[in-house]
Amino acid sequence: MEQTFSSFSSLGAKPRDPYTVLQNARASGRFTGLDLIRNLTTDFMELHGDRRFADDPAIVGGVGRLLGLPITVIAHEKGHDLSEKARRNFGSAHPEGYRKALRLMKQAEKFHRPVLTIVDTAGAFCGIGAEARGQGLAIAENLMEMMTLSTPVLALFIGEGGSGGALALAVADQVWMLENSVYSVISPEGCASILWKDAGKVRDACACLRMTPEDLLRLGAVERVIPESSDLEGFYAMLRQELSETFHRLLSLPSPELCQNRYGRFRKMGVFSE
Repeated sequence: MEQTFSSFSSLGAKPRDPYTVLQNARASGRFTGLDLIRNLTTDFMELHGDRRFADDPAIVGGVGRLLGLPITVIAHEKGHDLSEKARRNFGSAHPEGYRKALRLMKQAEKFHRPVLTIVDTAGAFCGIGAEARGQGLAIAENLMEMMTLSTPVLALFIGEGGSGGALALAVADQVWMLENSVYSVISPEGCASILWKDAGKVRDACACLRMTPEDLLRLGAVERVIPESSDLEGFYAMLRQELSETFHRLLSLPSPELCQNRYGRFRKMGVFSE
């Protein structure tokens, strides 16, 4: 496995097919948010509910230790087998899931615990019930509150990162992506249906969306792309170390500077100059 997380080893090599990266991100048997939590943290205690409506199993959150450092972890969870996937709504969260996430982030801010979010969702659930309970508002509130959260936030993309459902957990000081993950404003299927009125043009949509880790690193939308490995024990050990070092570095910054840097990170996106 690569011994550095600062860049992606194949960035200068032959570009990968975006559709293949998407299929890898969606692969059956791929690790989920809970798998990462169990392998990265110790003493993890899951916390439930948004204190308004219900607990959403599509989002798992709680408190644990990362190499001894107390942290709050919030993750999309898709599940493994069909029954669990159905119970978790395939990782597509309802508004109560995002409100639970925000509740835990505000709790972390109170105790100055860093926040690790683990993103893996095709998008927020768009059912009638979710809309009636304020899906758009729940996502918007997360974006607003995360921008000024006075404790470090790091977002880790491990699979799919779709639309506002992903962004609601990704307003962070740093955004990292695993080698086989994607991050996009819309699903390729949705993009193809809108642009070409043909869902079969998914490959074309994948190429247009610039959704691969290589693309997003070049665009400055993410800070690190992390090579994956079949040596999962080594992979988790290195990821634990890198996360711990990054959180300790971010914790050393005064809160006003931390928030200003985070704000500046997003304000400079899309700025064009000749």
